[in-house]
Amino acid sequence: MQLLLRSGLLQQFKYFHAKRFITQSATGIQVSELTNDVKHQIESHWRPKVSEGDFDPKRGDKFYVLSMFPYPSGTLHMGHVRVYAISDTVARFHRMCGKNVFQPIGWDAFGLPAENAAIQHGVEPAEWTDSNIAQMKQQLQALSCSFDWKHEMSTCSPEYYKWTQKLFMMLYNRGLAYQNEALVNWDPVDKTVLADEQVDANGCSWRSGAKVQKKLLKQWFIRTTSYAKALLDGLEDPILQDWRDIINLQRHWIGDCDGYAFQLLTSATNYLRIWTKFPEHLKDPNAFIVIKQNHYLSKLNNASRLTVENPFAGTVIPVIFSDQADFPEHCDVYLAAPSFRERDRELQEEFGLAFFAHTNASNTLDAKSAREDVLEAAERLKIGGYRVSSKLQDWLISRQRYWGTPIPIIHCKKCGSVPVPEEQLPVMLPAKHLTNAEREEALRCTCPNCGDTDAKRETDTMDTFVDSSWYYLRFLDPSYTRDMVNKDVVDKCMPVDLYIGGKEHAVLHLYYARFINHFLHSCGLSPTTEPFSRLLVQGMVMGRSFRIKGSGRYVKEDEVEIVNAKKNQARLKETNEPVVMTWEKMSKSKFNGVDPTEMFREYGTDTTRLISLADVAPTSHRNWSSATFPGILNWQKRLWLTLSDFHAARTAVNDAELDNVDTTSEAFQAEDDKLFDARNFYVKGATFNYRHTHQLSVAISKMQGLTNSLRRTPKQIIRHSPQYERALASQIIMLAPMAPHFASELWSKFVAVPNRLNASTHELQWECDVLAQRWPDIDADYKLDLSIKVNGFENCAIKIARNNLDNITHNDAMDIAFNTASVTSYLTDKKIRTTNFVLYPGIEAILNIYVDKIKQSTSQTSSSNEEVFNK
Repeated sequence: MQLLLRSGLLQQFKYFHAKRFITQSATGIQVSELTNDVKHQIESHWRPKVSEGDFDPKRGDKFYVLSMFPYPSGTLHMGHVRVYAISDTVARFHRMCGKNVFQPIGWDAFGLPAENAAIQHGVEPAEWTDSNIAQMKQQLQALSCSFDWKHEMSTCSPEYYKWTQKLFMMLYNRGLAYQNEALVNWDPVDKTVLADEQVDANGCSWRSGAKVQKKLLKQWFIRTTSYAKALLDGLEDPILQDWRDIINLQRHWIGDCDGYAFQLLTSATNYLRIWTKFPEHLKDPNAFIVIKQNHYLSKLNNASRLTVENPFAGTVIPVIFSDQADFPEHCDVYLAAPSFRERDRELQEEFGLAFFAHTNASNTLDAKSAREDVLEAAERLKIGGYRVSSKLQDWLISRQRYWGTPIPIIHCKKCGSVPVPEEQLPVMLPAKHLTNAEREEALRCTCPNCGDTDAKRETDTMDTFVDSSWYYLRFLDPSYTRDMVNKDVVDKCMPVDLYIGGKEHAVLHLYYARFINHFLHSCGLSPTTEPFSRLLVQGMVMGRSFRIKGSGRYVKEDEVEIVNAKKNQARLKETNEPVVMTWEKMSKSKFNGVDPTEMFREYGTDTTRLISLADVAPTSHRNWSSATFPGILNWQKRLWLTLSDFHAARTAVNDAELDNVDTTSEAFQAEDDKLFDARNFYVKGATFNYRHTHQLSVAISKMQGLTNSLRRTPKQIIRHSPQYERALASQIIMLAPMAPHFASELWSKFVAVPNRLNASTHELQWECDVLAQRWPDIDADYKLDLSIKVNGFENCAIKIARNNLDNITHNDAMDIAFNTASVTSYLTDKKIRTTNFVLYPGIEAILNIYVDKIKQSTSQTSSSNEEVFNK
């Protein structure tokens, strides 16, 4: 038998490939070579069967996987392909693990790019956007992601922005949306206001790149600073997983909430933001305000007579323009309280301000009760009094453009700003751009408060970040008409279990979405304060660009001759000018983009998906190079041949070499055991990377390892081994989330093979396709690792059968560790500080022991360790 097995290994290639067995599958494809044409036939057949999700909101055990919805620019780029391939792979994996998976898709459809492009092409933004959505939807369907298309929605639809307007009204009624005249950031190219967050470190617009100008305008703000402390504390919420550096970015953006912000009305009828660490100072009747000389208020005609109302002391606060005060960091306004601080008393005398009353803080004003009074009054009057950093500003949402959600406010000469009644929502956008005369007429309306027919609607639209700040809630029931969200479904399905998107949204979008969810939680419309539990921040897809050294002009790859690829050196063919090669974010202007449609056409959807997932972790940048393609292409071909070999071995007749095999021999059992070990080892590794780390490139490597084991198997073992059958089934099932069409075809070839063995009957549903199979599990008697680590370094790994490991506790792990010689000997002369235990069921368990070195005798140390252990 051993000789037979050895000869089988040598003859395997000759045997199978000389006969070129043809396997017929569900598609009817009868070829042995996997060509691109064959891939296209496979995908054409299976696409209708693999492209739709099946979420049931009434069912439990939900898993909400959400990728940041796209802006409909007209065509997908490789960044889209990568993020949706990641999202769909994770969604399909959890669906195969028995989860009730929700993976929605929609369109972040308002905004400047659509408006500017529509103007350039002479069409209306709605028409431009609709055509782009249709085109991108077709491409997404070609990508075969299992989106729940029944939940598709677009932010530019009145059925959506009606509820964005309702959200604005809720904020307005809580005093969290307000209008104020302010010096704002003006983009001279896009002709609109930008929030501070949309201006880069060089003072340029985040979108147009233009140098931002300062302009005094009356704008709408959302008081995000009122939730600053809650948002800062929320970063410690245990619900957050894998946020890592995003937490640090958010924490830096919010800042230390070591003071309080107030908005007091000035005699110029706008609000002035005052930040102070000492709210009680507003109780000082002698308080005055110092504003830096370059502040925009200093430019007013009556700046010298400017005052601020102080509702806390019942006084009018004088304002001085000077740079002499000790301004808090990031602030150009200083609140001086002579009754509390000696330095402020000196300033008062320097500025020649009269005392209202000569008081002493320690005798007359109780700072603690004064603080409580001020904060209580500020909350009641809706003018601040919340903890916030000195640098964080409120969210400016006004945009002076047409293509956005209309702000639902009516301006009346008698009543001022009046909210549109909820029953009159949505305030509809005009069907087209209007002339000035048409615009004037369209904006005229009746005041819902006093009935004046000469009232006017607000002309500004909302920042598109408002639209995307709550879409994850609306996705759950986009046709719900009774409120902005279906609370019953939201309560069952929130928070989002996995949120996938680019790091460029780490501050702006995530900050705004967290704020809105905190607010809606306070309104009872979201069950948790934090909207996103686990975060997967994927890296960009980078293309190789070629730039002429000196001028910096980008040129196309076919215009260049590469001189030294390792040193990124090249030259321009026409002029011999030196050219610098770099990896940069894909862009049409840099000639380094790759059209996904061309990839689909050349290699097929599944191959494109696999290539986008292979080689590097999802969180890393992906350098898109055809040099990396062969690994995936060859793997697919090897899988295709593996199924042909399986069919050949199982269907061969009158073959003595295959038939006369002793399946009870030690040699056969040894080969069968190898397959048992290979299956469990690679299933364990792939599952860990699918479920726990999302290192999908590593999962591909594990699956390729299993392919290698299958390809090395002698044909006699393929013919008779139950473990080969199980391993091959596991191989196809684990491939399915990444390459659903190809795996479906392989599975149909697999189940079509006659003479199946009975070993896997209990774990496979032969009558169902591959996507309906349950994810392969680790065998109960397969031995897994209990890793013992000391101060982060592995001391030893103890093998424990899976059925025992899954039930192990922290105390059990400690017991095992302290009965292991390598652990106890290493702990001699060390004191245990703490321990923690992590269990990954069906994968591994890890006991971490953290120790300090101590200078004690051996007996004392042993006693100390025993004492800690007993505790």
